[in-house]
Amino acid sequence: MSRRPPPSSVDAQALDRTLQALAEPTRRAVIGLLRHGPQRAGEIADALSMSRQAMSRHLRVLRQAGVIHEVGAASADDDARARTYRLEAQPLADLQAWLGDVQAFRGVQMPAFRKPAEAVARARAAQGTR
Repeated sequence: MSRRPPPSSVDAQALDRTLQALAEPTRRAVIGLLRHGPQRAGEIADALSMSRQAMSRHLRVLRQAGVIHEVGAASADDDARARTYRLEAQPLADLQAWLGDVQAFRGVQMPAFRKPAEAVARARAAQGTR
């Protein structure tokens, strides 16, 4: 079975990184918090009852995937507690475009599947009445 590529406007590797980053429940929870607006790393950790160190690892994965963006850190040596994170729109828009393509494909396939399925059901019904 060949893998169907994402819509032409969506970078397949970027989509894979987004999906991998969002595969973890804690990272999806971070996205849920950030959809309400930018937050500091410490606020996110507190809201999810996690240690700062554990949260830092999750934020790094999301940042490397391009799903979130770090705001306010002038350098890597800045105090991590002062770093603020916000959602990046493009990776989520690309994911939404890909899902829309999948749903459209399903819409095309369902009518094609329905006709043979109905024929089988009619044949079984006819056999049951004999």
